[in-house]
Amino acid sequence: MTATQSASSLTPSGPTPDMNLWPIGNCQVSALIDRTGTFVWGCVPRVDGDPAFCALLGGDAPETGLWAIELEGSAKTTQAYIRNTPILVTRHEDEAGNAVEVTDFCPRFVREGRTYRPTSFVRIVKPVAGSPRIRIRLRVATNWGQPTTHTQGSNHIRFLMDDQTLRLTTDAPVGHIVGERWFRLERPMHLFLGPDESFAGVLHEAAEAMLTRTKDEWRHWVRGLATPVEWQDVVIRAAITLKLCQHEETGAIVAALTTSIPEHAGSERNWDYRYCWIRDAYYTVQALNRLGALDVLEGYLEYLRNIVDASKGGHVQPLYGVGGEATLVERVAPALPGYRGMGPVRVGNQAYEQIQHDAYGQIILSDVQAFFDQRLFRMSSHEDFKSLELVGDRAWETYDKPDAGLWELRTKAHVHTYSAAMCWAACDRLANAAGVLGLEDRRTFWNARADTIRKTIETSAWREETQRISATFGGDDLDASLIQLLDLRFFAPDDPRFQSTLKAVEEGLRRGSHMLRYATEDDFGLPHTAFNVCTFWLIEALHATGRTADACALFAEMVARRTPAGLLSEDIDPNTGELWGNYPQTYSLVGLINCAVLLSKPWSAVR
Repeated sequence: MTATQSASSLTPSGPTPDMNLWPIGNCQVSALIDRTGTFVWGCVPRVDGDPAFCALLGGDAPETGLWAIELEGSAKTTQAYIRNTPILVTRHEDEAGNAVEVTDFCPRFVREGRTYRPTSFVRIVKPVAGSPRIRIRLRVATNWGQPTTHTQGSNHIRFLMDDQTLRLTTDAPVGHIVGERWFRLERPMHLFLGPDESFAGVLHEAAEAMLTRTKDEWRHWVRGLATPVEWQDVVIRAAITLKLCQHEETGAIVAALTTSIPEHAGSERNWDYRYCWIRDAYYTVQALNRLGALDVLEGYLEYLRNIVDASKGGHVQPLYGVGGEATLVERVAPALPGYRGMGPVRVGNQAYEQIQHDAYGQIILSDVQAFFDQRLFRMSSHEDFKSLELVGDRAWETYDKPDAGLWELRTKAHVHTYSAAMCWAACDRLANAAGVLGLEDRRTFWNARADTIRKTIETSAWREETQRISATFGGDDLDASLIQLLDLRFFAPDDPRFQSTLKAVEEGLRRGSHMLRYATEDDFGLPHTAFNVCTFWLIEALHATGRTADACALFAEMVARRTPAGLLSEDIDPNTGELWGNYPQTYSLVGLINCAVLLSKPWSAVR
C-alpha cells in the first residue's frame, strides 16, 4: 500500500468519535472514514445535504448512518492515502494472518468532455492474505438521524431516504449485506452506492476502471501545483483537501465538511460549516493561488459574480449556500445526540443574517487577480469592474459602522478594525484594477477613498496609552485578527505601530504554542481553545519581522498536531493538544500551505 500518512495499529470494534478521520470526495459529495474504516459522515446529494452517514454525530453507540466493512477478529488496522490522491486504503489483519484491504473513493475524471463526479461512493474489498471472513454493515440514514427502509433485488439494495433514494449495486452477496452476516471473502468485491439508477456496464470492470481514472485525475492535478521544496507532503495533502471543499458545480467553497463538532467539550459552540463564507473562501483561493491552482479560483470567481449580481449593489451576506442560496435558517436536529454526545446538532447557520462588513473587501481581494492574470480562461473586463465598484461603494459606506466582526458575535456589535481594514483593501485594490484597465480617473477616485479609510483607522484604532492598534474603534481590545493588517499590506513589517501591536497580541493571546482569537467573554463565555489559523497568522508575522527561527519551530509543532490523515480541525486545546471544531477546516489547511511556502528554502537550494 502506497502511503503518505499511516495510522497506528488499532483494535476498535465500531465507529470511533475522534479526529482520526480521513476525507474522500469528488467535489460533489464527500465522506469521512474513521480509524476502523467505517463511513461515519457523508451528505447527499451535496455537502450541505441530508447526511446519509451521520454516525459521527450519533453519540457513543450510533445505530444508523454508517457503512462498515469489518474483518472477523481484527487485531490491527492501518490506513493510508494512495499517493497524491484522496483515495483511501484501509488494511485489516487478524492474529492468524488473515487480511483484507478496502479501497474507498468517489469517482472523479473527465468523460466525454465533461467532469464525471457522480453522487456516488465506491468501495473495493480484496482478500490479501489467508482466508478472511468479513461483515458488511450498511445503514443509510435519512432526515438527520432516522433509519431508512430498503428494498432489494438480486444484485442491488435501494435505501429510501425522505427526499431521494440511494442504490447499492454490488457483486457481494446481497443477502449477507442485508442480514449483516459474516462470510468468507474469497475474491475481490465491489460496492457502488449512488443514485437510484441501474448500473451501466460490468460492475467489477467499471469500478476498477473508475479507480484507475480517478487516481490519474488527482495525480495530474497535483502535478500542476507549484509546491515548495520542503513540507511537500503537508502542502499536497492540504491542497487536495481544500479542493474537496469546493462544490465544483457552482464554484462555492465550504468552510468545512461537517456540522456541530464543538469548539471544546460541552461548549455548545456547535456550528454548521457546510456553507460558503465569503471570508473563508477568500483565504482558500489565496492559498491555492500560491500553488498555481487556478481552477479553484476560476470556479469561485464565477460563484462570486453571481452573488454580486444578485445583491444588485446592496448588502452582501457573510455566507451563502453552495448553490448561492441566501436563506440558511438555523435549526436543531433532535434525533442526533451530537459528537461524543455533545449536542446540539445544528443545521443551517444564523450568521447569514448578520452584518459583517469585511465581506466587501474579501470579494474584491478574490476578484482583483482576474484583472492581472493572463493565464485565466476569462480575465475580468470593464463590465466586471463596474460591478465591483458597487461592492466598493458598500465598503465605503460601511467601513466605520458597527458589525458582528469576523468572529460572528451574536449579541455584540462594534466597529471592528479588521472589517474597516478589509473595506480599505477593497478601495485600494479597486484602484489597482482601475490602473491596469487604464481608468486613471477611477484609480484616483478609489485611492482617495482608500486614503480616507486609512486615516480613520490610524486615528480611531490607535491607542496612544498602550501603543497598539485596538481590535475595535471604541475600546482597547486585543484580537488575533490584528495580525492580518500585515497580510493586507496595511502595515509594513518594520512599522513600529505593527511591531508594538504584534508584541501586545502575542503577549495577551498566546498560550504556549497556540493563539486564541481573543481572551474576553463572548456570547458563550470565555473561549477555552485556541484557533488554529491564528497560530498560522502569528507564524507568518514572526517570519516577516525577522524571527524566522521562532516561526519555523512553531510551524513544526503545528505540523506535528495534524491528524493521521495529515489535516487539522478548527480549534485545539492548548493544554492537551486535542483537536476540536469542524473538520477538515479550510482556515487551518490554508495556514499549513501559506506557512510552508513562506518558510521553505527555494528549489534552487537543492538543484
